[in-house]
Parts: sequence; structure tokens; C-alpha cells
Amino acid sequence: MRTVFWEQGEVVVIDQRRLPQTLEYKRCGDYRQVAAAIKDMLVRGAPAIGATAAYGMALAAKQHSGLDRREFLLKMEEASRALAATRPTAVNLFWALKEIERVIELNSDKEPGEIYRMVLDTAEKIAGDDIQTNRKIGEYGSRLVPPGANILTHCNTGSLATVEFGTALGVIRAAHRQGKKIHVFVDETRPRLQGARLTAWELVQDNIPATLIPDSASGMLMKDGRVDLVLVGADRIALNGDTANKIGTYNVAVIARENHVPFYVVAPTTTIDFDLENGDQIIIEERDRREVTHIDDMAVAPEGVGVFNPAFDVTPEKYITAIITEMGIIERPFGENLRRLKQKIKGEG
Repeated sequence: MRTVFWEQGEVVVIDQRRLPQTLEYKRCGDYRQVAAAIKDMLVRGAPAIGATAAYGMALAAKQHSGLDRREFLLKMEEASRALAATRPTAVNLFWALKEIERVIELNSDKEPGEIYRMVLDTAEKIAGDDIQTNRKIGEYGSRLVPPGANILTHCNTGSLATVEFGTALGVIRAAHRQGKKIHVFVDETRPRLQGARLTAWELVQDNIPATLIPDSASGMLMKDGRVDLVLVGADRIALNGDTANKIGTYNVAVIARENHVPFYVVAPTTTIDFDLENGDQIIIEERDRREVTHIDDMAVAPEGVGVFNPAFDVTPEKYITAIITEMGIIERPFGENLRRLKQKIKGEG
């Protein structure tokens, strides 16, 4: 199942706000509609956001391909700024925009129509590469999953958070397809319930045994020895291994360490921000208070109460057992090994 794709000159995304009740697709014919889809969380998950933004740039190039070269380049800069302003934490967004910007810069002497085709080709490549990346991640990560394992996961890291297949949920899919007879504990992931609404839905679709739990139940399960490992995704990983992920991840990591449960971060290398030394430098998005005070349109808190609603938290690297990527499993010490990975990627580039 693809979360985002290009079809007949438009960007098509699954409207994840409608799940699990309805599988509904939203068509975007304008890059501003793509920006709104990212900001309003029709599409979410760091890799999916990156690919969607790249397609948004292709839409902008299509829209403005009839302009002269100078006006076209100014309009493309405007589109990139608008897309970059949608979500501040997920680094894949900025990585994908930089990839598109690089193509435009290298070909700025060409006609806008030709640049549009190059931008679209690059967006398609970003999306296609994400699918292959996730399958490699699943291959590496499944080696860490013992037969019969009980896995705890937080938020959604499946097809819905990527272009297809998933990161942490991709590892779970791979282990299931290998016949390892796994079972998954899915926490709700408040306040937007991505675990209850999205991860649980994906697992049911794939017939993977799963149990939905309140966020507050994960500690009890780990204390009782009922969890063998934790798999989570990431929105940004600093050079020392500190990881920003959905709010509540830090809680799970601390409890996992206290109970000697391996805690794995699963993400593509595009989620590693090699320019950030540590997690203190990561910008944490804060979202609308209604996400906490309401469920849909129903109030669940008294009017006038103060609200703190960060979308993410940062898990210090000391709580992370390993980082699973498409280039292999990165073990401790993260600072040394991530710097080595940076040099390897730089050399390949």
C-alpha cells in the first residue's frame, strides 16, 4: 500500500485522519495543498513527509513551467519555503527539499519545462528509493527479532509513515513474513492515537497478531517480562545518537532500560542529521491545544485549562541499544560509528 504517489499530474495521499474508519485518498493539484496536507497531518511520518514534499515541488514546477526562467526559479524558491515551514522536526522534509533544490540549481540554465521533468524524476526517485530502503531496513532489523518475540512499538512507523512497507513496522513485517510467530504490543500514542488508529489498522490488515494497550501500560508489561524488545522510529537523529521521535518515546526508553529490554531505533540514514552534534539542538514542534483537550469534536478536558502539547521528545543516546538503518545496524559508540557512516555516505555521494 502506497501512502503517496503521483498520478495524472497530481499528488495523491492517503488522508490518515480518516483511518481506521475509512480509507480515503486526497488529490492535490497545487503545492499549497500539499503543504496543507503535511501541516494538517493528512500525511505524516518523516520519510512520507519527505517524499510528499518532493512531489509538492514537482507540482510547483508543473504549475510554473510556462514562466520565464527567472520567474520560474523565484517561484520554486517560494514553494520550497512554504513546504519547509510545515513541520520543523522531521529532517527528511528538509533533506528532500535540498535534493530538489540541488537539481534545480544544477540545471538553472535550462528551460522551465525541462527542469519540471527533472524535478518530477527526482521526486519519483526519492519515493522509489524509500521503498527499497525500508525493505533493506526490514532485512537487517529482522535479524534482531527472536522467534516468538513479543515486540512493543510506539506511534506509527509502517507504510503510512513512509512511502511503503515501513521502518520499525517494516522490521515487524519482515519478521512476520519469515514465520517467526511474533506478537506486537501497540500503545495508543496519545494525543493523536497513531498507534490505535494507524499501527493497529496496518497490523490487522497484515494478519499480524497484535494487542492494543494504553500508553501507561507499557511499564507494567516490561516489568512483568512480557516484552522482548522495543522498536520505534525516528524523526531526527543527531550525530551522537540522540533521537527525536513521537512524544512518549523517551518514557518507553527509560522504562525499557530499567527492565533490561533492548530498545531499537529504526530509521533510514536520511533521518540522521549529520549537522547536529546532539539532541539539545533539535527543534521540537508544539501543536494545537485541541489535540489534547478534544477527541474529534468532543471535549475531554475543562475549558480554560492550560495545555502543553509537544509533538516529539528526544531520547538520549544512552537509552538506545542500536540504530537499524538500510546500511546496517549501528551499534555503540554512536558518535564514533555515526561519524564513520557520515564519511562513507559522503564518499559514495
